[in-house]
Amino acid sequence: MKRRKVYFYSALILALSTIILLVTGSSLLVIYLDDKKTIPLGSLITWAGMVSLPLTIFFGIREMRKPTTKLHKILAYLLKMIIILAIFWAPISYLLAGNFSFSFSEKETFQGGQVAMQWFWRLSYGIATGAISILIIYWVSLIFIKNISK
Repeated sequence: MKRRKVYFYSALILALSTIILLVTGSSLLVIYLDDKKTIPLGSLITWAGMVSLPLTIFFGIREMRKPTTKLHKILAYLLKMIIILAIFWAPISYLLAGNFSFSFSEKETFQGGQVAMQWFWRLSYGIATGAISILIIYWVSLIFIKNISK
């Protein structure tokens, strides 16, 4: 099997596994990785899912790796930006929350406060919806490319 296919299937399995674990509220998410109980496994699982979702699209669609049309070049560039954001999701989230459990409170300060929480959710939802939006736009573009070429 080609290396690209291995990467694609690995990212797909990781993304689907993460979605299943998060949707079902698995007990794996609350297992702590340190004695101080500051780093839950759920944070690492979510981070892996955040990175694997756009990587699945990247490795699964040739046009995202080697675009041929102007629209696909734009989509490929945006997808690469989303992948970079996903890679930096955990460090950025840590800076926003001040902890690796990514919990927020009613603090007056920015870090760990309500404004930081809003930015955390924008970043988290932005990565997922951005990747899915790129996939949908790509699919729609295929319909128009087929209709134009007829």
